Amino acid sequence: MQSAQSTSNPTYVVAALYKFVTLPEFKALQEPLLEVCKKHSVMGTILLAHEGINGTIAGSADGIDAVLKWLRNHDVFSDIDVKFSHADEAPFYRMKVRLKKEIVTLGVEGVDAANNAGTYVDPQGWNELISDPGVIVVDTRNDYEVAIGTFKGAQNPQTTSFRELPEWVEQELQVRPDSKVAMFCTGGIRCEKSTALLKSKGYENVFHLKGGILKYLEEVPAEDSLWEGDGLVPY
Repeated sequence: MQSAQSTSNPTYVVAALYKFVTLPEFKALQEPLLEVCKKHSVMGTILLAHEGINGTIAGSADGIDAVLKWLRNHDVFSDIDVKFSHADEAPFYRMKVRLKKEIVTLGVEGVDAANNAGTYVDPQGWNELISDPGVIVVDTRNDYEVAIGTFKGAQNPQTTSFRELPEWVEQELQVRPDSKVAMFCTGGIRCEKSTALLKSKGYENVFHLKGGILKYLEEVPAEDSLWEGDGLVPY
């Protein structure tokens, strides 16, 4: 199980977390989650919505582990996706748990990433997938992120915000519904919802990079990497 204790005892552990899961009673989680974060001096922002949870928090290793333990004690969050980093200074000074319509804003009704997202492809299988000339590869990030680096042959929707992606799909993604489409993003959350968008529009063979580019760069040796670029905008 992922733990903040494995981050070499930095002054502050930063945990970026998310999970798409149907939460009909998400409002009831707001106060107890805020309470447990404050109890353990954890700061940051967490979003709760009917479609799941998303946030970034920071605190001591013990504090972050306590919050994650509380979350994982709820069955729906037992396998929540968490990415750790560290900071020498406090990145946040308040703790907020907000109720939202979406945990990542796409602005399209009927997109169900909790139950109708594409197929996960782990970093080890990603190269084979996107090397297939019959696969359409789509970078779901914003244009300034794509300019720093992307995968070879990926289409750039040239968006300035995630909310612009549906229009690009509607007007520019000219592929057959049975075509294979592989989508990726920085940490996993945007590409997961993007695949749900495509599936809601009738696309049948949609895939996304599990853990996003961050996980890929962590696990795939440089000599085998298909990533092109010098950097990456932080998750």
